[in-house]
Amino acid sequence: MTDSQRPYGNRRTPLPPAQSPAPGVPSPRAESRRSDRPAPSGKQRDAFFDNAKYLAIVLVAVGHSWEPLKGDSRVLEAAYSVVYSFHMPAFIIISGFFSRSFDMRPDRLRRLITGVVVPYIVFETAYPLFKRVVDNDPQQDISLLDPWYLTWFLVALFIWRLTTPIWNAVRHPLPLALGIAMLASVSPSIGDDLDLQRVLQFLPYFVLGLCMKPEHFHMVRRRSVRILAVPVFAAALVFGWWAVPRMNTAWFYHRDAAQELGAPWWAGPVMVLAMFGCSLLLTACFFAWVPGRHMWFTALGAGTLYGYLLHGFVVKAGDYRGWFEHDVLHGPLGEIAVSVLAAVLVTALCTRPVRRVFRFVMEPRMDWAFKRDAAELARERERAQKRETREKVSA
Repeated sequence: MTDSQRPYGNRRTPLPPAQSPAPGVPSPRAESRRSDRPAPSGKQRDAFFDNAKYLAIVLVAVGHSWEPLKGDSRVLEAAYSVVYSFHMPAFIIISGFFSRSFDMRPDRLRRLITGVVVPYIVFETAYPLFKRVVDNDPQQDISLLDPWYLTWFLVALFIWRLTTPIWNAVRHPLPLALGIAMLASVSPSIGDDLDLQRVLQFLPYFVLGLCMKPEHFHMVRRRSVRILAVPVFAAALVFGWWAVPRMNTAWFYHRDAAQELGAPWWAGPVMVLAMFGCSLLLTACFFAWVPGRHMWFTALGAGTLYGYLLHGFVVKAGDYRGWFEHDVLHGPLGEIAVSVLAAVLVTALCTRPVRRVFRFVMEPRMDWAFKRDAAELARERERAQKRETREKVSA
């Protein structure tokens, strides 16, 4: 999902999705007590989706910690490729699933601005400033048009969600989205502005999430699918190990057209379809093993956007300061230790105390910036009247 070597174009990363309730997205809803089927309605968050988001963000952080180390290990490179083939698709599918009801209602547009646009502006400014200070690079530019490192996902989420009413209106949204992604893969002239190449190539996963229903998640969590997921992941690792010297892993990042990767133009559409199929298969296997009940980490699923955006500062600091260059880290024990530390770090960044500290940036209220919506005021009056009625009855 991010690229630690290229300053702009954020070149390899997460992510993220979606998020506390994901910025601008309806919250994951209650899970039935009598079934592990995900339910889109209710007042309580759905443990399955929170578990999936937490586990995916852990894979994101671990994958970033592998980037400086994977060149010394073919096994680690294979694992890296497998993880990158499904962790962002899983996030994006969940984001699409909980964006199904998004429309241009004023309160939802306000939430989209405060929960996506504001964090984008803040972190798109903070990451280059961080590089200026920590990497001693005072010439580092700040640009809101060229997403840095992890912030591409916020741009993508904003664009995808704004277009949700269109996808809900057309007759065949997924084939159309795939067609757009295929065309993007042969269009190097799109350039890096707002990382549109990545926005368009990842679009089919978001649209797929829009098309999905709760029963689709229930289907992949059957016992038979869980059993089949084990050999599928094993086969993926074997294939990844075989493909290390034969395949350019940049295909997994969806950030470049085929021509920019030194491939013939027709390879772009072929790889879009091939990657889409492989990613869906591994994402289904991932969902199959996500627990549907409350776990010790379930509550952390509400803070994945915090973990996503904040852990990048630690990874970048390690890159700038040469932390990953120590020889002890370039062996099996060192790689395991780095992976565990990355998982612990992102877990800590998803906790409630961290969210409380950074909520003013990630989920600002900004009531001062928006007009009061007449419909919202009417709903508030109606709720107040109901409270008064209940109080009178109880008295």
